[in-house]
Amino acid sequence: MPRTQDVSEQVEEAKQARYDHAYMRMALEWAKLSHCTRKKVGSLIVKDGMIISDGYNGTPTGFPNDCEDGDGATHWYVLHAEANAILKVAKSTNNARGATLYLTHSPCKECSKLILQSGIKRLVYLDAYKDAAGLDLLGRGGLSITKLERP
Repeated sequence: MPRTQDVSEQVEEAKQARYDHAYMRMALEWAKLSHCTRKKVGSLIVKDGMIISDGYNGTPTGFPNDCEDGDGATHWYVLHAEANAILKVAKSTNNARGATLYLTHSPCKECSKLILQSGIKRLVYLDAYKDAAGLDLLGRGGLSITKLERP
């Protein structure tokens, strides 16, 4: 007979998986707001069961929404979705300490530094970025990392 703790852990894991998929669907919707043509990325930061921030990749406030130049190369000043979400938290009275970051694509190494410094403790992502260095850094930094599979 299974121990009570084992059953309750399984129930909690199933509940967390449902929430992970629901939040990821929301991040995918948020990605659709991006004006970038090469890749649309969305993110949510969830803390204590509440969405505290959101973001998508795009240009800084006050810049034209064109993310790519005439040759299709991304402008160097385009902000990544997770950076936008973290910066929104920084402008608020909240903080990301202990939060979960839902991200449609795994982070680059530069954004991984921001994630670590913000206090985020868990990353849930869907698609792998071309360079795994960001994930490696987050793993070394002690983050819990979950890759979801596309439905």
